[in-house]
Parts: sequence; C-alpha cells; structure tokens
Amino acid sequence: MLLVASAAYVAWERHEPAGVLVAADRESDAAIARAFHERTSGIQVSGKGVATKILADDDDGSRHQRFILELPSGHTLLVAHNIDLAPRIASLREGDVVEFNGVYEWNAKGGVIHWTHHDPQGRHEAGWLRHQGRIYQ
Repeated sequence: MLLVASAAYVAWERHEPAGVLVAADRESDAAIARAFHERTSGIQVSGKGVATKILADDDDGSRHQRFILELPSGHTLLVAHNIDLAPRIASLREGDVVEFNGVYEWNAKGGVIHWTHHDPQGRHEAGWLRHQGRIYQ
C-alpha cells in the first residue's frame, strides 16, 4: 500500500499518470538495487524516497540524523546525515518525500546513504538532501 501511495505521490508531484516512474528515478533505483545485489559500497548515488521511519540520532562520534527511506521500487535505505557538518531536517516527518545525493554503503538491510553534506576539506563530491524545496548540505 505504501509503495502505491509513494508512486502516486511521485506521479502527482511530476504531473504524470500514476504508476509511471521518471527515467531518472528508475535509473537511480536500478543503480542502488545493483549495488545491493552485488554488495558494492562507496558509490555516489542520487534518488528520491518516502521517509517511512524517523530514528533517534546517532551521537557516537560525529552526530547523524537517521531515517529510513523507501524508494519507488520498494527498496529501503538508511540515511545517515551528518548534523555536525550540515543542518538537520527539523521538519522531517514520516510520509515526507526526500531527495538525496550521497554515497551508498552496502549492508544486509538494504544499505546506507551517507556523505549527504559538503566536504569541509573539498576532497569529496558534496552530497545533499532536499526536503520541501530546501537543500541540506
């Protein structure tokens, strides 16, 4: 049911017929699914999903805002957004759409997206999150 609602929302947001995914969404989902099945880590990915669970912050070492995103394909990812380097998404709620650009790391639960922020030393591609039209990096 959530997948249908997610696809309908994505279709509504882009003014397309329900159930039709934009090519970029399909390509992003396919790249993440391929990385998951091949147990690949360390690849830069972009995409969009619906927040299905807001988790407690991880305060061990660098602080990270954590939440689960469900992609249009149904694949789920943990987002670990460094809030020592980038602003927290304070208004994030379950059911919200979040776009992302970051690094995918494999794990058995679907994977983690991190590096969703700028690199203070300028040696790594800057990642970001977009929520309700605002970019967090």
